[in-house]
Amino acid sequence: MAEAPVLGGASRSVELNADAFGARFNGPLVHESVRAEFAARRRGSASTKTRGLVSGGGAKPWRQKGTGRARAGSSRSPVWTGGGTVFGPHPRSYTFKVNRKERRAALRSALSLHADRGSLAVLDAANLVEPSTRVAARLLDAWGQPRATLVVVTAEERGAALSFRNIDRVSVLEPASVGVADIVGAASLLCSDAALAELTARAAGAAGAPGDAADAAPSSPAERPAAARGRAASVPASAAAAGAAASSPPEATPARRSRAVSAPTAKAEAPTAKAKAPAKPKGTAGAAASAASSSSAPKAPASRSRAAAKPAAESKASAKPAGESKASAKPAAAATKPKATKPKPAPRGNTTAAKRAPARTPRPGAGGGKAATSEDL
Repeated sequence: MAEAPVLGGASRSVELNADAFGARFNGPLVHESVRAEFAARRRGSASTKTRGLVSGGGAKPWRQKGTGRARAGSSRSPVWTGGGTVFGPHPRSYTFKVNRKERRAALRSALSLHADRGSLAVLDAANLVEPSTRVAARLLDAWGQPRATLVVVTAEERGAALSFRNIDRVSVLEPASVGVADIVGAASLLCSDAALAELTARAAGAAGAPGDAADAAPSSPAERPAAARGRAASVPASAAAAGAAASSPPEATPARRSRAVSAPTAKAEAPTAKAKAPAKPKGTAGAAASAASSSSAPKAPASRSRAAAKPAAESKASAKPAGESKASAKPAAAATKPKATKPKPAPRGNTTAAKRAPARTPRPGAGGGKAATSEDL
């Protein structure tokens, strides 16, 4: 396990946390984190004017043709002196995101690098309650590490911060403001006891570490506030009530109850009506018998549902075969009568035979020509 000497007090050393100061150096992560920190420090306020932002240039300098000069439409063209700028910088943000785990890994790499080199020391800030630049310079000279030096102290250790801030090539920062670029860019690192604990918590990813306040999230219900626990407890009760309401069937209104009661009754009566309906014989006599039976049958009460009237319609549909028998007799009668044959119409237009016209023999002496002979024919 790496150790760091203590400056400003008794000669002793402090053991460093292996998780934060014993990591392997990861160059790509450190490079990405340093780039992100430098990009975030940029103001991004550089700006230029395009030809539309430069004042003037609204009138055409000279006419299009006839002057012998090159054609020009505006005196603020990017080609002209005093004109606009093409593709110039405009105010923007240069920041880009680095994942939280990558930032912590880069911080561990930077701290582990100083621990391996022996360029890390711990400051006893109790001896610098009163600001003294002379005492601070003697501590650095006695340590013997090269500069530039980064001194990390907390806000309560104001005397130590005032003592080191006026020394050449020495930077003083608080633990929450220290970045990977600051640690990598320093040749030596000097931290107070309180600042070292905060840096270790940041690098190890402990909850509540300065600079990583977003990392801390209560994982158990006991760590949550009382109001949050009350809200969480009320959610299951309301969900259970909603589930019970959804599972229980809605109460039927009186109209719905009457329909629900009458529907099974109508369904039960339907088979009975079908069974009572007699089969109607085919033919004219069957139709007369069915008419007589329908006139003698008692009428159904008006209170009976529509479902009971369906068998009557079905019985009417069953009487259709009698009509079909009459229709089947028609082809026999039609077969006895001979069909009149219609004469075929004459073909329209010229036929092939009509197109072949006989050759005409020219008359002798017609057209001033030679008389036709038998050989010509």
